[in-house]
Amino acid sequence: MYRTAMEYLLAWKEKMRRKPLIIRGARQVGKTWLMKEFGKIGYEQVVYINFDNNPQMKILFEESLDVTRLITGLELYAGHKIDPANTLLIFDEVQEVPKALSSLKYFNEDAPQYQIVCAGSLLGVALHHGTSFPVGKVEFLDLYPLSFFEFLSAMGKEQFVTLLQTGDFDMAANFKLDYIDLLKQYYYVGGMPEAVQAFADSKDFNEVREIQQRILTAYEQDFSKHAPNEAVPRIRMLWNSIPAQLSKENKKFIYGLIKEGARAKEYELAMLWLTDCGLVHKVHRVSTPSLPLKAYEDLKAFKLYLVDVGLLSCMVGLRQDVLLNGNQLFKEFKGALTEQYVLQQLKTIKGLNVYYWTADRGTAEVDFVIDNGSDVIPVEVKAEINLQAKSLKVYREKFQPNLSIRTSMTDYKKEDWLLNLPLWAISTIRYTHRVN
Repeated sequence: MYRTAMEYLLAWKEKMRRKPLIIRGARQVGKTWLMKEFGKIGYEQVVYINFDNNPQMKILFEESLDVTRLITGLELYAGHKIDPANTLLIFDEVQEVPKALSSLKYFNEDAPQYQIVCAGSLLGVALHHGTSFPVGKVEFLDLYPLSFFEFLSAMGKEQFVTLLQTGDFDMAANFKLDYIDLLKQYYYVGGMPEAVQAFADSKDFNEVREIQQRILTAYEQDFSKHAPNEAVPRIRMLWNSIPAQLSKENKKFIYGLIKEGARAKEYELAMLWLTDCGLVHKVHRVSTPSLPLKAYEDLKAFKLYLVDVGLLSCMVGLRQDVLLNGNQLFKEFKGALTEQYVLQQLKTIKGLNVYYWTADRGTAEVDFVIDNGSDVIPVEVKAEINLQAKSLKVYREKFQPNLSIRTSMTDYKKEDWLLNLPLWAISTIRYTHRVN
């Protein structure tokens, strides 16, 4: 299975001043597979350590963080000498042994020749419990579910990806129906690697749903197993409210939808836990779309999205027959799946900050506003063929952006101030419009 993150890992390997790398991401997005595959592709040897329920490693790292001693212990565990030039050290579920996280500082300072890649599903949660974290001594890579382009590759449609990457939209328009069918499948299957692999092998939507249900059950078990006991009911209630939040016309998060009379303060810990686990994306409103957007962030107004569109379609009970019903799928749940899909693609573009904008009196709203470091670009999402862009026009008159994007089921078209991008081509902004 092709993951674009592999290109980042291979570039990391070639760096002169490489630091230990931590891969962050929700459980079951493919972190372990990616690290092992990277080891297979790029190294003669791999030493894989899973810190989950591993008393030997816990003792090794608890006693002393002297790097020479740690390497001796790792060599004894692996059963062979470790050649730093040709060996990848993989620390998996590293949050289970906090001292292993702390050791990365000493590997970076005292033995930078060792090549270490780490991952942990609940890493963000672990960092809020007083773990001594090696600030400035590590690098990060965020891993998400498969993007639509990665999904196309998994389906054996690499040439469809290549066509869009080259920017030949005239040619791509000839295959519009194929792209739309594949996009419908992606809305249903999503990007969780196990679900994608099963669908690629069998094309069985029922098997996909069983896998997604199993993943959702595992997430709920994590709530009980790892979260503070007093927070578990609120985490579960907040998590289960997200489909209803996204099915509203105005998708701003409303605490009252969780439970009547619910207040933000009561759910702070639950929100933090879900975001730290990578299970939800929190997209804040900006009052003014100027660089840097972070400076204009409205912390009280935000939208909440799930980690994956396929898991959202599972939670809302999306039926298979909707896949056959014209473009009805893209309008289901007031376009909630479409907005989730677009956000998911934007999140995979490294270095991109994603917000949304509303006028102070709520008379206009732009679904997403992205900041690539040099431009602020408004992105309006339409769930069907819809050429109206009232909010985008209000935004343009007020702020005069260099580029505005509307993504919908219409064909590619570049106008004076507006770029129409088909939903199935939204990821091309990283290739053709300097968003990278």
